[in-house]
Amino acid sequence: MRIGLLTEGGYPYAAGEPGLWCERLVRGLGQHQFDLYAVGGSGIPRPLPPNARVARTADLGGSDSGPTARNLLERTAFGDRRAARRAYGRRERRRFVEALHRLAVGVCGEHTAGTGEAETGAELGIAFAEGLYALAELARERGGLPGALRSDDAVRTLESTCRAPGARRGAAAAGLPDHLAFVEHLERTLRPLSLDWYAEDALGAADLCHAAAGGTTALPGLLAKRFFGTPLLVTEYGVQLRSHYLSAAGADRSAPLRTLLAALHGRLAAEVYGQAALLTPGNAHTRRWQEKCGADRARIRTVHPGMAADRFAEVGEDEESGDPATLVWVGRVEPAKDLIALLHAFAEIRALQPDARLRIVAVPVRDPGSGAYLAHIKGLAAQLFPDEAAGAHAVGENPVTFEELGGPEAPTLEDTYASGAVVVLSSVVEGFPTSLVEAMFCARATVSTDVGAVVEIIGGTGLVVPPRNPRALADACLALLREPERRHRLGAAARARALELFTVEQNLAAFRGIYLELLSHAPVRHRPGDGVPFAHPAEAHVPGSWAPKAAAGTGAPDA
Repeated sequence: MRIGLLTEGGYPYAAGEPGLWCERLVRGLGQHQFDLYAVGGSGIPRPLPPNARVARTADLGGSDSGPTARNLLERTAFGDRRAARRAYGRRERRRFVEALHRLAVGVCGEHTAGTGEAETGAELGIAFAEGLYALAELARERGGLPGALRSDDAVRTLESTCRAPGARRGAAAAGLPDHLAFVEHLERTLRPLSLDWYAEDALGAADLCHAAAGGTTALPGLLAKRFFGTPLLVTEYGVQLRSHYLSAAGADRSAPLRTLLAALHGRLAAEVYGQAALLTPGNAHTRRWQEKCGADRARIRTVHPGMAADRFAEVGEDEESGDPATLVWVGRVEPAKDLIALLHAFAEIRALQPDARLRIVAVPVRDPGSGAYLAHIKGLAAQLFPDEAAGAHAVGENPVTFEELGGPEAPTLEDTYASGAVVVLSSVVEGFPTSLVEAMFCARATVSTDVGAVVEIIGGTGLVVPPRNPRALADACLALLREPERRHRLGAAARARALELFTVEQNLAAFRGIYLELLSHAPVRHRPGDGVPFAHPAEAHVPGSWAPKAAAGTGAPDA
């Protein structure tokens, strides 16, 4: 089977958890041929197994909206840059305006309350889909849309749609700066429509399109289904629409612009979910988001992400290792992790158990803004826990340590989890926290806040408390620190649960079956040059009186 794998973040170019998942999938399902379509990839790709190749790559220029990004898009997406820059004639301009108007109606239209709400919502979704596919057809014929989507025609079309009767209140309040910003964002979102991936030797040759994310990443799969009838499988371990809502980049946007952008991404998510043959969310939290966006529950199947358990085997088999008074926190240092609540909880723990210690192990990140939050947390820790010294001539030591993963104090994740008795998660926002699964592989008891997919991961093998509640967090940690037998019992149960649900093997087994299931339900497609099965009866290939001599090997008997 030939799989067109649409990768998020540009695998095999990018690292990170999505890249690791794609690599495990490709290497684990060696019986299938994977054609990689990397959205946002550039640089030197990592080595690939024999059953995989990079079919197409598109560096979409990120959030850059200047000439460099547009030129880069033209070089990447089009074989003929002159065709891509060729001005539309009167007929093409009319087609473009009509298509964009339909798409804008779906984005700007108001959902009426009352009995007609369902019908109105369906009509707006149909209008959005009609505009989207009409733009895709135009891009396929004319070599791309970047210039048209940045034109005055696009801005005027959006402005007239926002001010038309029936537009939602937030869209009607948008001004010219909002229209310009929205058109800029729309061009970046729809850049996959302008790629040269929609040909018989590209996505047209795939038996199945597997998108490693929704939103923009899944757009090529939508068009492959539209143009060739290729089944689309969408795997999401983090919902793109949720990421848009939580993105800090939108803090300085006006309310009308936020309304338009939320409607755009909501319509795109609904169209992806509606056209996908199957959705495989990584957890129930993601599944609920998909259902809220209109996904059919019958076409959703939860497949937990697979993680390598072998590296944690030695630590997991020695569940009594580690300092019995040490708490461990592992993750990216950012406001969503609520380390302030963790420090206040640890202050209450220290008041009742003075020998307790807290290790905060940060995963290295390239975000320049993360340093300010880390500095704030270190200042709060120094204020809450002054350095303690045994005597007047001794050097003080703080019970809270800040370390970086990969450094001398925390060289590996295994060593980090093995150093403590309890692993803590204090987040206020989470998707699928992998640190909890890693701690479970290491047979460590956990205390977590009830956010994201935490309850689904933990089951009954750890303690879960409300977020933003330092007192509850402290009480749960103290309960496990004071009861070693209970701690070891929960750790052993956590390891057994993780080995059953969250290994690479179970993930690969699930997708192996899903691929075969989807292909068995898909209609047979005959490509140019393929022979038609059973065009000649079987006896035509057997010499005998029933087969003409001239066609004994290939022909059919005479009537």
